[in-house]
Amino acid sequence: MKKEWNGKRYHNLNYFLREKFKEKVFKISLDGGFTCPNRDGSKATGGCLFCSESGSGDYAGNKLLSISDQFDNVKEMMSKKWKSGKYIAYFQAYTNTYAPVEELKRKYKEAISKEGVVALAIATRPDCLDDDVLDLIEEISKDLYVWVELGLQTVSDETARKINRAYKLEIYEDAIKRLKERNIDFVTHCIFGLPGETKEDMIKTIDYVAHTGSKGVKFHLLHLMENTAMVKLYERGELEFLSQEDYIDLLCEAVMRIPQDMVVHRLTGDAPRELLIGPMWSLKKWEVLNAIDKAFEDNDVYQGKKFK
Repeated sequence: MKKEWNGKRYHNLNYFLREKFKEKVFKISLDGGFTCPNRDGSKATGGCLFCSESGSGDYAGNKLLSISDQFDNVKEMMSKKWKSGKYIAYFQAYTNTYAPVEELKRKYKEAISKEGVVALAIATRPDCLDDDVLDLIEEISKDLYVWVELGLQTVSDETARKINRAYKLEIYEDAIKRLKERNIDFVTHCIFGLPGETKEDMIKTIDYVAHTGSKGVKFHLLHLMENTAMVKLYERGELEFLSQEDYIDLLCEAVMRIPQDMVVHRLTGDAPRELLIGPMWSLKKWEVLNAIDKAFEDNDVYQGKKFK
């Protein structure tokens, strides 16, 4: 059945947050100063091939500052555009459950104690969710809304090996099972344009995620950035950028295949202009988002249309 979410043809995050909190809610992106088991050798080294030097936290706060100071700085920048609202404390950079649980507790509590915080979002890997960490997240979730973001990217273990994800699909499946047992919401990241993947491969990932119970999904376009391990693949001719038309075509198909209660946190991502090697069309973010909306309208795309 066709539905719209505040004029959009997909269940967008802005709609979800306004419905839940009855006002505008902003993300405050933080860098907790963590690292990643895929960088320090405990799982692998080098990190995922696409991951930037900042651990996908290119727009997070300055890790040299305290959590409180980072929060205040980002909040001040936000206030120039939006005069009022509530906040999500978003631990974004690197793996934000990869530290002793007492350190995690201290940093999470410092963030959520800031005035106006109504939610906590934690970006991490599915192989970094030990029981003591889940106990902590479950405890916090009794007082405010929490979600955990998991970087699945692809359902293909072959592609995962190629991009050095350093965990198999079964690890993600175990993690979401344990999150669901504790009633902790999770959001799944998917990347379109990974090396060697066909349109069919990418849609297979979406069909899988659609049936995981994931509360939300983030669609990402693969960005190639300087100083990432993926540059070598590109130089060897093993990586081809998606065109804007192909990416939007994939989004049209993907959005129709996910359930209507799944929140679309992102339709495309950002990369710093000074680091981006390609695809360059992605820098025109508002033009891309407008083109996506137009394609949805022109092709009668709405979320859940093909979900079974």
